[in-house]
Amino acid sequence: MNIEDEGPKYGEPRKYDPNFRGPIQNRGCTDIICCIFFILAIVGYVAVGIVAWSQGDPRKVIYPTDSMGQFCGQVGTPLEKKPFLFYFNILKCASPVVLVEFQCPTTQLCVEECPTRSMTLVQAKAPGGDWSYYKKFCKDVSDTETVPNILAKRLCPAMLIASKPFTRRCFPALGLKGDEVTVGNKTTFNDGQSDRKASDLLPAVKNATIVMETRLVVMKIFEDFAHSWYWIVTGLVIATVLSLIFIVLLRFLAGIMVWVMIVLVILVIGYGIFHCSMEYVNLKNAPGSNVTLKELGFQMDLTVYLHIRQTWLAFIIILAIVEVVIILLLIFLRNRIRIAIALIKEASKAIGHVMSSLFYPLFTFALLAVVIAYWAITAVFLSTSNEPIYKIFNMGNKECIYANQTCNPENYSRSDMKLDCPESQCLFAFYGGESHYHKYLIFLQFYNVFLFFWCANFVIALGQMTLAGAFASYYWAFNKPRDMPTCPVFASLGRALRYHTGTLAFGALILAIVQIIRVLLEYLDHKLKGAQNKFAKFLLCCLKCCFWCLEKFIKFINRNAYIMVAIYGKNFCTSARDAFFLLMRNVIRVAVLDKVTDFLLFLGKLLIVGIVGIISFFFFSGRTKGLDVVPNLHYYWVPIMTIALGSYLIAHGFFSVYGMCVDTLFLCFCEDLERNDGSAERPYLMPDSLLKILNKNNNKAKVAD
Repeated sequence: MNIEDEGPKYGEPRKYDPNFRGPIQNRGCTDIICCIFFILAIVGYVAVGIVAWSQGDPRKVIYPTDSMGQFCGQVGTPLEKKPFLFYFNILKCASPVVLVEFQCPTTQLCVEECPTRSMTLVQAKAPGGDWSYYKKFCKDVSDTETVPNILAKRLCPAMLIASKPFTRRCFPALGLKGDEVTVGNKTTFNDGQSDRKASDLLPAVKNATIVMETRLVVMKIFEDFAHSWYWIVTGLVIATVLSLIFIVLLRFLAGIMVWVMIVLVILVIGYGIFHCSMEYVNLKNAPGSNVTLKELGFQMDLTVYLHIRQTWLAFIIILAIVEVVIILLLIFLRNRIRIAIALIKEASKAIGHVMSSLFYPLFTFALLAVVIAYWAITAVFLSTSNEPIYKIFNMGNKECIYANQTCNPENYSRSDMKLDCPESQCLFAFYGGESHYHKYLIFLQFYNVFLFFWCANFVIALGQMTLAGAFASYYWAFNKPRDMPTCPVFASLGRALRYHTGTLAFGALILAIVQIIRVLLEYLDHKLKGAQNKFAKFLLCCLKCCFWCLEKFIKFINRNAYIMVAIYGKNFCTSARDAFFLLMRNVIRVAVLDKVTDFLLFLGKLLIVGIVGIISFFFFSGRTKGLDVVPNLHYYWVPIMTIALGSYLIAHGFFSVYGMCVDTLFLCFCEDLERNDGSAERPYLMPDSLLKILNKNNNKAKVAD
């Protein structure tokens, strides 16, 4: 491809400028309007947070709520020593209303403990009955009240069933005796009127627990975090040390380390295939191991899947495909890898002169942590800022025309609705509200998510522009490091914040809009999962794919635009156009150099995650003999996945410095080829290693003369 032929189509190549010495110091503010909008949006975001914190109450997601909307077990309240929620008639939970209202249509009471014995109210009130025990599960009731009066006033349940706590709620202690369902070791129970089979309780328990099951898993995961957090921190420290060692070695032994990294990645994936194959063979004769994943379905306990042969077969296939793809890429890219290694060597030299750049990701992580924490806390307070809503539940067999209507528990007993439906009760249903604030709560949640994306993208963009300015000052320095600024990272950060806050906000805004559209498409996809319209599903799938590609393209354009802004100080649109045209004028070099380098750096991340992941797996799964310090966990995959994800983020943080350095040097390298010709008056500023690979030198013009 001839650069001259592409000139008019993709802009004119850069002209030689004897006064150009890297990032321009004399620059002005860019994209001021977007900067103003961003500041106003941040002020609005703070206002949303203040409103949410004043209205929200996180206790609603921590404590179970009784029929009067009170929190069971809340410290500092009369119910502090009553942490469990007891259902007067658990059979009512078999009603479909549970899945709609997330509330059983029966009286619910906070109690000190769940009942351990089964008995009826009649038995408890009879001579010799244990009335003092039964009273623990009643409202305020006098010892002189008769059974009919107690039931008519709904002061006590008609029966007690032996129960066990589950997510702080009392559910029947069901078991199996042979093929029969038991409750409290008995196959029948008395509901206050007649004996019934224990199996009659299954629909009620199933409906009630379906809402709590996910919450239980989350609680178990939090418990696992509480028991293993120090080992997780240790794993992340190991990942940090490995990343630092790798970066330091890459600084001095770039060529050797790249090839060592390639070999180690192949060996680590190869070991993964070997280990999965051994697990697959060992499960050959294990009972139940030949069940298919389709037959097993979705299970909350992910460790169940590790006892299925098909799971390990899937791991083998995935790892084998990854191994083959990496080997084929290395075979076809073997010549281009030499050029990429030269670029990595130059990046290592640049980082060696700008060592503070290695620690800049910590600043980015800190800012992102603040953004994520603010978003999460605001989301929790917004979701818990509703008011308790009470609805009429019909407790009898006679139809009630007011069922499911809202009510006020304070005066319901004297209302006309109670007179028309004497067997109904006004009970707590859920949290909601009818005020203007509650009507627009969904928009506040949307604003919270959108500002989260905008702020997170702004922080990432700030890091990219800061590093780009620092590395560009290295490349364009004629005498390195004498012509470089004293503190290139701080100087670049100051320029970015002082002059280009609006530009950073503009690029982050474009990306945030695309990301929020992707979130809405995922929401629609979730809502349409049960739909039978295949065309709608196909259209939605196409839209998701298109916006995924668009997001990747915008990230690519933004990244290179920030590099041009850091160098020339122009606005976002001009810089994005200049960067795009420069890359298109050097499109072959983009494929040869930049993307191959990205692939090699990705292998480095993969290597660190693989090493730390394997160590974590053997430790938490208890396969390391002689270690008695392994914590007892519900799900040992929780710390393993946390460490693997954290290791990738840590490795990405360190390698992102290399990635940004390579991208910056690559754009500077392309401009160097356009600005200079290797003559004594216009020498190339690229290193001799790249000059040699590209068959260029700085004496060519002089020799010709």
